[in-house]
Amino acid sequence: MKLNLHLLAQMRKATNALLKKGPVDTTAIVQEAMKHATAFQRPTPAPGSPPPMRDINPPPQGAAANDDASQEAARERVATDVVPDMLANLQRTMDSVREQFGGLNGGLGGLGGLGGTGTESSNPWPGSFSSGSFGNEAGTRDYKLYVPSTLTEAPAALVVMLHGCTQNPDDFAHGTQMNALAEELGCLVVYPAQSQAANPSRCWNWFNETDQQRDRGEPSIIAGITRDVMARHAVDQSQVFVAGLSAGGAMATIMGTLYPELYAAVGVHSGLPFAAARDLPSALAAMKGDFRRSQAPGRTVPIIVFHGDRDTTVHPANGDELVAQVRAKGARRTAVEPGQVPNGHAYTRTMHHHDDGSVHAEHWLIHGAGHAWSGGDARGSYTDGKGPDASREMMRFFRTQR
Repeated sequence: MKLNLHLLAQMRKATNALLKKGPVDTTAIVQEAMKHATAFQRPTPAPGSPPPMRDINPPPQGAAANDDASQEAARERVATDVVPDMLANLQRTMDSVREQFGGLNGGLGGLGGLGGTGTESSNPWPGSFSSGSFGNEAGTRDYKLYVPSTLTEAPAALVVMLHGCTQNPDDFAHGTQMNALAEELGCLVVYPAQSQAANPSRCWNWFNETDQQRDRGEPSIIAGITRDVMARHAVDQSQVFVAGLSAGGAMATIMGTLYPELYAAVGVHSGLPFAAARDLPSALAAMKGDFRRSQAPGRTVPIIVFHGDRDTTVHPANGDELVAQVRAKGARRTAVEPGQVPNGHAYTRTMHHHDDGSVHAEHWLIHGAGHAWSGGDARGSYTDGKGPDASREMMRFFRTQR
């Protein structure tokens, strides 16, 4: 408890100091407290070495580890268990202050990527961002649905967004800015939420064999959420897509593989191939690039893949394998286009065409990028604003799949 109480004391000190200056954002409180919480700080990297990356999809519990790995796992547990709980307590305190003082003109913002509560008042978009829930024999999951103000009576496209570990729908919406694109394009976006009861770090359980089977486990719940939204809103059934980051990217691959009649295309950012692992130890190996190669059943749906070539959490070889599975199913011709984002990352975009010229797969290898959503907004966690804009490119790719 010493570590817990130390950080809590620093947060209280930061809160008192910052409140004297007027309305504040809870993020500022956390940042101020963390300046002095030296127990949470990692060693300074050597000159010229890449910046340390925190694991959005942490190694599964129970994997064999040496002493150094055990110490690292302990730090991760502090980051993923202790800190989120404390931030949640702080958020509840700040929400209480907001209620007592009438919101202070919006000065008390949510924690966003740092574990915000995702209240309806945190919606910065002009449309509706509402909560829902779906359950079946496999369990129940909450979700948030964004309905843009630009929605017409015509059937609209639907995008299913699967967050990564430690994230939630609000955080993922802020980071990807997919709701802003929904306003622009007039489509619906639904964000299923993994529960902490199902996975302590809120990772989708992509590595469990039960969760790699149609109409079982988490795939059945996510498909149920998709169909639930389709039943409640006018959705173009030929324009339903699924995308995700890291563990969510791996689950997006599973959804597209198991339900090709439901999803017209898949977007995977820093994810893994279908059935890359069968249990916890093989999941850790897969994340390092030693994945199980499985033949995807049936036809493959079009896919767009983003991966940073300096991703130390999920090895870039996983992105290569995702595209290789599609090529094996009939995408024959390949075109390679190098590019550079102004003041941002360079990238290599590889397109795999069918004989008729249609693109069945795109692979964006982002040079110098780590484990983060490319082109994302800093208000969400695990984002890299140096681009390219993965959200916009995914939507562009999805809209060509008709």
